[in-house]
Amino acid sequence: MTLPAAALFGLMVWLLEGLVQRELWLQFGLFVLSVYLLVELSNQNALLRVRSRMVSSTFIMLSCAACFLLPDMKGALLQLCIVVTFLMSFQAYQNPQAVGDVYFAFVSIGVGSMAFVQLLWYVPLLWLLLSTQLQAMSWRTWLASLLGLVTPYWFALVWLLYQQDFSLAVTHFSALGQFGFSLQQLTLSRILVFAFLVIQSAAGVIHFWSYSFEEKIRIRLIYGFLTSLLSFTLLFIVLQPQHYDALLRIAVVCASPLIAHVFTFTASRISNILFFVTAGLAVVIAAFSLWTQSLIF
Repeated sequence: MTLPAAALFGLMVWLLEGLVQRELWLQFGLFVLSVYLLVELSNQNALLRVRSRMVSSTFIMLSCAACFLLPDMKGALLQLCIVVTFLMSFQAYQNPQAVGDVYFAFVSIGVGSMAFVQLLWYVPLLWLLLSTQLQAMSWRTWLASLLGLVTPYWFALVWLLYQQDFSLAVTHFSALGQFGFSLQQLTLSRILVFAFLVIQSAAGVIHFWSYSFEEKIRIRLIYGFLTSLLSFTLLFIVLQPQHYDALLRIAVVCASPLIAHVFTFTASRISNILFFVTAGLAVVIAAFSLWTQSLIF
């Protein structure tokens, strides 16, 4: 009943966030699609050794705890692109000839970077992980990744040529070189969500690597891929907190399988209690975020 319960909680949060009143139907649709693709990601790659919907359930709980992010269209698109990137990248495991999978994985990165240009900073890390963790790097897949990355911008270039206005492109890419450290947008709700995510992620990472000998090599490499991206994203948030909203969405996708692994493969009395405490904390944080937003607006 975990997924139905999480789905019901998610639907309630979306309704309270203004799904109907603020007409957030497109954002909600992207969210539902992300949940579905995470189910497919878990099933296709056997991220959990048993039949479980814990990955998608964890994603719903974490996303809705950060309910202040839900109305953001660009953020919803970015999160979906990250899920698609993982789905396609993992299909290329140990296949240096998987040109199509890598191409579409990086098409998704390109689309996501149009919503959040700083996503391009992830590209060198993704190349490294494609080589070391997924063992799918070759000159063919590298070229495919480059082509996939620029494909969305080819279509955008046609529009810019038609408009005869390249100022939007200049503004977009100039943001890559803008570094700062602004804490203005870090509300108490955002700090609570970040602390909650860090604690749960740390528990997930420690638990998985403590019992990684029980997993197949493929699963260990995939979780190594996720752990590396999660660590990079959390560090990115600390160093560039002004990008908190976008980066947190990436962190949620990376952390969901790790956190799900803990609750799926621990069955002691203490872990069962911690499961309900964690779920309760997610509900409390979501309620607090909704309450503070009502005070602001």
